[in-house]
Amino acid sequence: MKMKYAIIADIHGNLEALQVVLDDIQTQKCAHVVCLGDIVGYNANPKECLDLIRSLNCPCVKGNHDDYCSSEEDLAGFNPHAAEAVSWTRKHLNDNDRKWLRELKYYRMVANFTMVHATLDGPQHWGYVFDKLEAAASFTYQNTPVCFFGHTHVPLAFIRDSVVRGGTYSKFKVEPGRKYFLNVSAVGQPRDGNPKAGYVVYDMDESSIELRRLDYDIPKTQEKILAAGLPRRLAERLAFGK
Repeated sequence: MKMKYAIIADIHGNLEALQVVLDDIQTQKCAHVVCLGDIVGYNANPKECLDLIRSLNCPCVKGNHDDYCSSEEDLAGFNPHAAEAVSWTRKHLNDNDRKWLRELKYYRMVANFTMVHATLDGPQHWGYVFDKLEAAASFTYQNTPVCFFGHTHVPLAFIRDSVVRGGTYSKFKVEPGRKYFLNVSAVGQPRDGNPKAGYVVYDMDESSIELRRLDYDIPKTQEKILAAGLPRRLAERLAFGK
């Protein structure tokens, strides 16, 4: 049995990006898919993206937007654009969708790796990991050689040796005896200055991790956002990957 996993995160209702990624997953001959959360929020096809992910019957963890969009939590103090998108998304999900999102776990172990949306030291608090110090807090709670996370939409690989190292990556070998804490980029709203949809292929047979970036129909996604009456900024940022 092939042990090749596609790790996807932060779809955020971007159907065009998700479809391109799922097609690429097939060409890469990945036997399994896992999702690190934030299926919904920001973009104009939350229901369609959620239906696609649910049809895969794949392991999935809860993201902060999955949490907000499936609850009635007060949005005071939110970024105004994010709050507007959450309010809009809530109206476009049914009770069954919201129940499914609410029941997702904050972290899971699959095969020999861990998956979490934000951090392992406080997965329900939605902390951001951009640097070595923030990664070090999660390493303390990491019981597998590899942990994949999302939330920041910025691909970074942290390696715990005697010190925690970090940086961008494309493809590398997982070495025995080391611990890796890896952000897998974002399918639906990259923020590293590269607008291409991102995801990771973890080939456990050859112990390799590869970050893949793919072009998708950004203008079509932008048109849908504007047609839905969502904030223009949410459409504009997709072209710049920010």
